[in-house]
Amino acid sequence: MRLDLGRCIFCGACEKACPKGAIHYTRDYKVAAFTREDLILTSSAQKLAPPKSKSERKPLFTRSLKLREVCCGGCAACEADTNVLGTLLYDLGRFGIDFVASPRHADGILVTGPVTQNMAQALFDTYRAVPDPRIVIAVGSCAISGGLFAESPECLGGIPKEIPVDLYVPGCPPNPWSILSGLLALQKIR
Repeated sequence: MRLDLGRCIFCGACEKACPKGAIHYTRDYKVAAFTREDLILTSSAQKLAPPKSKSERKPLFTRSLKLREVCCGGCAACEADTNVLGTLLYDLGRFGIDFVASPRHADGILVTGPVTQNMAQALFDTYRAVPDPRIVIAVGSCAISGGLFAESPECLGGIPKEIPVDLYVPGCPPNPWSILSGLLALQKIR
């Protein structure tokens, strides 16, 4: 048995449909992963592993991280849960993480949505406008794999392979705690 959290919308239908009770959802919000492969769960219980190779560029972002959010044709649920991180409850700024208006002022991009044909060029342009070294974060099953829109001819099925992703946060939409946990895990890479 395999479960791809990158395509999962966390609806719970597979848990109800599994006759042997092999699938069980928990309240654990720490579901972010550093590789796409780490989002594929097998029948044996596993914890999400740390990154397989520590990049030399990541220590630059351990104290401060400025992100440009790129909405690539999604339903706005991921954007809403990302925006809520600025509220008093989550207070993203206290961790040195902020969203900026220009990719030229950003350390990386946070991508939501299945990447529609109409947004593909804007995503590539924004990615190239962020100065090197840069970070890419895929938030939501749409940005990771295309989600519910993966088979649509109007979508690219998530972030194109030409753009290397540093962090995957699964869900439809991901819980704000999951997004925050993933961002903090990314900052701890040294």
